[in-house]
Amino acid sequence: MEEKDLLKDAKEGDKNALTILINDNYQILTGYVIKLIGNEELARDIVQETLLKAIINLEKFKPQAKFSTWLITIATNLYKDYLRKNKEMLPLNEELMFEGKSVDMKVIDSVQMKEVFKILNELSYEKRTVFILKHYYNYKYDEIAQIVKCPVGTVRSRLHSAVNSIIVKMKESGIINE
Repeated sequence: MEEKDLLKDAKEGDKNALTILINDNYQILTGYVIKLIGNEELARDIVQETLLKAIINLEKFKPQAKFSTWLITIATNLYKDYLRKNKEMLPLNEELMFEGKSVDMKVIDSVQMKEVFKILNELSYEKRTVFILKHYYNYKYDEIAQIVKCPVGTVRSRLHSAVNSIIVKMKESGIINE
């Protein structure tokens, strides 16, 4: 069954269709949130709250984008709200970087991945978000702009800055050569 049919049925109260939608998108959502936050406990809380909001507000979803994109948008906003309320960052778990599949980063070994993960988590939330959406999930610039609610030019700028920061820090740590 296609996603649009599942959505239609779920909006009409079909609990089985809703279950399939959630199951089909759970891993993508969880992988994204874990990479974004770097703390498994908080990530699980954000995922649960995201799914709850999605179920409660399912009628509001307009299938202009994929259901997973909508879930990621909700999760991103929930994390942004969390950051506004809690200025102190939680400790990071480096093992979480291997959750989910990496798209553009397949050539990087595990030592380099750990360094990238540390560097990513030193970046601002805004830069980290666009980097993860682009390089782990291969979203297009316009999709990222929709998720983070900013112009495409800002997404490109944040991504460029994130990549440059990662390269500079990796050179400083000796992982890559000049």
